[in-house]
Formats: sequence, structure tokens, C-alpha cells
Amino acid sequence: MAKAGGSGRRITIVAARWNEYVTERLVEGAVEELTALGIPGPEIVHVPGSWEIPVAAKRLLDRDPKTRPDGLIALGCILQGETAHAALLGADVSRALMSLQCSTGVPIAWGVLTPETVQQALDRAGLKHGNKGREAARALIETLEVLETL
Repeated sequence: MAKAGGSGRRITIVAARWNEYVTERLVEGAVEELTALGIPGPEIVHVPGSWEIPVAAKRLLDRDPKTRPDGLIALGCILQGETAHAALLGADVSRALMSLQCSTGVPIAWGVLTPETVQQALDRAGLKHGNKGREAARALIETLEVLETL
């Protein structure tokens, strides 16, 4: 497995393009944090929306063990609307990613925002509440370190 800290780890970010004005900020935060932790230039895969994150993650984790990522960061933004669509979407994406990480043993950090407003999304993408992409990157590396000790 990879070295302690970030060095030598293969990390892939799977980011939704939907609500790109938010998700690109999340990607920037994740890349900055990974670079600070010793992982410059992570692979970045863009998918149309959050719904497509799990299938892309599965394909990535189906790669040959020598080339598959040691961990994934899922980044997206599902804005609440007038119907239950956003809640259903968020729950399904969450469930799919949890199932995938448990079945493969490869951690997937959750950076999919589910805010009620655009302002709440922006606040979590680098304004008032930090950058959730950065936090997801940090959580992934910490999880990988914990898993190495088990």
C-alpha cells in the first residue's frame, strides 16, 4: 500500500459538472489540500451530474489493482428544489458510494453538497464555512492512514 501521509498515493477526484460554479471550487480546494499533503496532480474525472458519480467511481475501482486509485473523492452539488428530487438523489448517491466503498475496501470521501440555496453552496465551497472539497481530501488521507494500521 501507499506511504504514510500523501506521498505515493493514487487519488482520483470524481466531480459533477452540474452546478459547476460550485463544484469547480470544491475541486480546487481538494487539489490544493492533496498537494499540501504530498499528492500533486490527482486524476480528475468529470461526470455530468452527481447521479453519475457512483458509476464512474465503480469503473475506476474496477481497474487493475496496479492502476486503480487508493482512494476517491466524490464532489458534487445537489441544490434543494420544490420537489423531493434532490433528497432522493442525494440519498441514492450516498447509498451507492457507501456500498461501493464497503464492498471494495477503497475509501470514498463524501464531498457532495446538499444545500438549500446557492448561497449555502457557495459558503461551503470556500466562503463562510471553509471548502468541503478540501475537507473531503483531508478526510480521505486520514482514512487511508487509519486503514493501513488495521
